[in-house]
Amino acid sequence: MNKKFLDWLIFTLLSLIWGSSFILMKVGLQQLSAYQVAALRIFSAGLVLLPITFKYIRSVPSDKLFLIFLSGSIGNLIPAFLFCIAEEKIDSGLAGTLNSLTPIFVVVTGYIFFNIQTSINKIIGIFIAFIGSFLLLFSTSNLQQSMHFSLILLIVLATILYGFNVNMVSKKLNGILSLHIAAIALSLNAIPALLVLIFTGYFHLPLSNNNVLVATGASVVLGVLGTALATVIFYMLVKRAGGVFATMVTYGIPFIAIGWGFIYGEAFGWQQAICLLIILIGVYYSNKKIKPAKLPNTL
Repeated sequence: MNKKFLDWLIFTLLSLIWGSSFILMKVGLQQLSAYQVAALRIFSAGLVLLPITFKYIRSVPSDKLFLIFLSGSIGNLIPAFLFCIAEEKIDSGLAGTLNSLTPIFVVVTGYIFFNIQTSINKIIGIFIAFIGSFLLLFSTSNLQQSMHFSLILLIVLATILYGFNVNMVSKKLNGILSLHIAAIALSLNAIPALLVLIFTGYFHLPLSNNNVLVATGASVVLGVLGTALATVIFYMLVKRAGGVFATMVTYGIPFIAIGWGFIYGEAFGWQQAICLLIILIGVYYSNKKIKPAKLPNTL
């Protein structure tokens, strides 16, 4: 299969999974606290990957284990709590759109902390896609009621952590298989997640109650699909196509968010269609290889 085609196929799959994650968070938050939803997400992700961790953890160099744990913390655990806390007050579509800041912080943190240079076409592509996301954000009718700026800052912080983690995985864990990184990182971070569930009283809730079961189920699906599976696929894409292209998947998320909105009867007009087209152009341009110009032969 053509490498470029497979990269875009992975890109689309991640957009579908992560674009649905924000809806699942909202379902979980209907009966559980933000801390419980986030902790259930990470704990279930770590639990489902535990057999892989047991099998391969000994094959990972011991000096890399802390970096892998740190990757799980800043790339999964902490952002999960930041997003859930923010989504208690702001709209899930807004949270998904703000997530599109991630590629910008991949470039910024890569340059500041890892001395990674970025081509001009990637910067231009990111800028174009960000404009599309920004316009899409302001095309929603319920923007004003979602403007809780302190909570928006939590999502911005999460995207900074995402950006840093992408560069760290790409530079410091390049010799370790994506599946091993994801499994070990999430299994280790399942321990603090379990402690949060204990101390927030989750196990004292009426877990046989139908509403609590639905919220728990949504949180677990969020963990198994939106974290465990998606993290493995994401690390795979980082190593195949690079950190900037991999995080451009965040620009595919608004497509899925609007799709969910359409299913639930929300409006979708020409403004949103134009915004999504701008986003797609930005994603395409950032991944386009620019051939150097040939100088005319004057000899």
